[in-house]
Amino acid sequence: MKKIMAVFPHPDDESFACGGTLARFHEQGVPTCLLCLTSGCGGKSGAFSFPGRAELARHRERELARAAEVLGISRLELFRYPDGSLAAQEQDELARRIRDTIVDWKPTVVITFPPDGVTGHRDHIVTCHATTQAVMWAEEQLAQEEYPDLYYVSIPNYYDHCQDQGPQPAVPITGKVDITQYRQRKGEALRAHQSQVYSLNRAFPGVIEGDFGVIGSYEYYTLVRSKGKPVEPIAGVDGIPLIEL
Repeated sequence: MKKIMAVFPHPDDESFACGGTLARFHEQGVPTCLLCLTSGCGGKSGAFSFPGRAELARHRERELARAAEVLGISRLELFRYPDGSLAAQEQDELARRIRDTIVDWKPTVVITFPPDGVTGHRDHIVTCHATTQAVMWAEEQLAQEEYPDLYYVSIPNYYDHCQDQGPQPAVPITGKVDITQYRQRKGEALRAHQSQVYSLNRAFPGVIEGDFGVIGSYEYYTLVRSKGKPVEPIAGVDGIPLIEL
């Protein structure tokens, strides 16, 4: 049975990166798990005002729970590391915690950020490395038929609507998932993160007001590990092929 696990550092990463994919799998009856490593207490709070970081974290967790409900996520796990602190954590411990969740839930597919973190955010980059290590360690405890495929997710249009520029992509995109029928669901999940209006307006202008026209029809991936072995990602010569994960 197919099962999907997404591992991201902050509330809203799931909706930005692969919300349409998660909604699509839910519609197909595929169980989905989201592992969120921090509660986003270092982020901006938009129109909301909180007396401290702890209150902001709890608010962002509630926004994440709402987004998870919209996307039909079956299992939501919160590690609650301080936002912005992942590089300062004991890296083997972080990878072991992710590994333990993989071994417990036995996903067939694991999704996380690529080595550039899409935006270069340090928490994103650490999450990539920790999740990659966790998948390899999980293989030591799983039966061979239980090994998950590991995909890095990309957001090639993230900077289309703002002045900023991201890092050069660390890996080529090797496949795309058609989310045409789930653009509305992705938009609703993004809107659940009301405190993140600054980031939403920067990457998806109009979505916070309910205009989902800027959301594209595809989400993009790179397969980097399958059947217990690394996969060398090679960009297609005839464009990016459709995949199912």
